[in-house]
Amino acid sequence: MATGRNHRPATTSRSRGIPEATVARLPLYLRALTALSERSVPTVSSEELATAAGVNSAKLRKDFSYLGSYGTRGVGYDVEYLVYQISRELGLTQDWPVVIVGIGNLGAALANYGGFASRGFRVAALIDADPGLAGKPVAGIAVQHTDELEKIISDNGVSIGVIATPAGAAQQVCDRLVAAGITSILNFAPTVLSVPEGVDVRKVDLSIELQILAFHEQRKAGEEAPEEEETAPPAAPPAAAVTKRAEKRAEAADADKRADKRTESGPDGDVPAVMPA
Repeated sequence: MATGRNHRPATTSRSRGIPEATVARLPLYLRALTALSERSVPTVSSEELATAAGVNSAKLRKDFSYLGSYGTRGVGYDVEYLVYQISRELGLTQDWPVVIVGIGNLGAALANYGGFASRGFRVAALIDADPGLAGKPVAGIAVQHTDELEKIISDNGVSIGVIATPAGAAQQVCDRLVAAGITSILNFAPTVLSVPEGVDVRKVDLSIELQILAFHEQRKAGEEAPEEEETAPPAAPPAAAVTKRAEKRAEAADADKRADKRTESGPDGDVPAVMPA
């Protein structure tokens, strides 16, 4: 059986100049097309396929133009041919051995996932640093210790590694994988990996995705909550009324001052007045 390291496709998406955004959508199209194929649907329109893949039809047609597939006016796209065409472009017409490092709950779940094999990915080895797990079967595959990592990769011709370790161990595992010849890594550890040029890393962080969903839920809750009625501030009195009241207060103050002065001073203003006996 061919391995990923020794039997790469003759034509890759990079050599064909396919944008990364288009490459990221190809698996969505393939999943939708595979479902149609399983229902024996012979052809599909761009609108129907775009809806099934969750994109708009104009973007889909643009993406397919990079593959050299333009469909037939009035008929649509041939489902089986598109399945083959996209599978070939993604390199899924061959076997890709994969190693999973970190066989905790997540790693074990990945090992048991049946979708890998159906899409051309064969789990060649399960690796963990815990000596207690060595030799124990998970999904029918015996777990091997990390001491054997380099030999496992070399013996199986592996070029794709999956990291499902805790964050603290991920970079060290990554470095060893790269040094052993791994050129593509799927990272499930909640950390950012540093890799040399030529090594591709795809990150899957479930907690980040949940946080994004929480943001949208909070926004939806805010939009649905009834708005509090705002109490309008009292209207300001007219400017003329304010001025008139101010003038009255000023006049009253002046009158008080004059009265105080008459009480404190005599007729000449020097000494207090003396009442006649």
